[in-house]
Amino acid sequence: MRKTSLDRLNSAKKAEFVSELGAIYEHAPWVTEAVSDLRPFATVAALHEAMTAAVRKAPREQRLALINGHPDLAGKAARAGTLTADSTAEQASAGLNRLSEQEFSDFHRLNDAYRKKFGLPFIVCVRRHSKDSILRQFRLRLENDPEAEEDAALREIFRITALRRDQYVEAPDRLKVNGRVSTHVLDTCNGIPALGVKIDLLELSENGDRRTITTAQTNDDGRTEAPLIGGQPVPIGRYELHFHVADYFRRLGLPLADPPFLGVVPVQFSVADPEGHYHVPLLASPWSYSTYRGS
Repeated sequence: MRKTSLDRLNSAKKAEFVSELGAIYEHAPWVTEAVSDLRPFATVAALHEAMTAAVRKAPREQRLALINGHPDLAGKAARAGTLTADSTAEQASAGLNRLSEQEFSDFHRLNDAYRKKFGLPFIVCVRRHSKDSILRQFRLRLENDPEAEEDAALREIFRITALRRDQYVEAPDRLKVNGRVSTHVLDTCNGIPALGVKIDLLELSENGDRRTITTAQTNDDGRTEAPLIGGQPVPIGRYELHFHVADYFRRLGLPLADPPFLGVVPVQFSVADPEGHYHVPLLASPWSYSTYRGS
């Protein structure tokens, strides 16, 4: 789906409006049709609220059909490549296209258990989660009763569609769906921002896997030119920053031991709020360091 402006959507014919936004709700263009006559929308938030209200007001059978229109996570459709483009990208964002056979078996078992209990596919906004976090959600939500789980599934659908709407509709306002991870490095030996420090950001998995998300370098303000994660939710999970401080101090001509006392400083932290701002700076000398959660 290409990006389109809210102004254009407000002035479009109904068929064009539905065509542009119909895929935001998985296999349910009726949601877009239901709000077409409520135009114009002053903000994308108003559009989102109208579509959410349309789902809430729909008959239960229609809501259940909406839920059932979503695919299983890492299911047969994903392996066969028959998911919608949005679902394919979303599942890939959480690494569900890179599962081991054991992990695929775990997802298959949990999908089956969930469908057996609730008669529905398990739905979670995967862009807000790491693989480990999705598996925890699976196990927690299997303890729900059917009524609570129907409501949980709808809440997750609203999060999914909010992210799609933010991605595809250009408007003066933005939905609060994105988070950020950022950092800066202060050279406490010289009392200056540290220029040219290499930084790696890794995602840590409970099975011991470590996946590099990005690598960056600090500028003359001691910061990276862009957030390490930005313009998207920060998936719930565990992370580790690697600050290559020995290379930095060596370039300054400071005498370092061989090997240096501090070569690469690791800082582990966890994310619980996907829409939060996690600023994780480093204050470092060749012999010590500290960190904190900043703003």
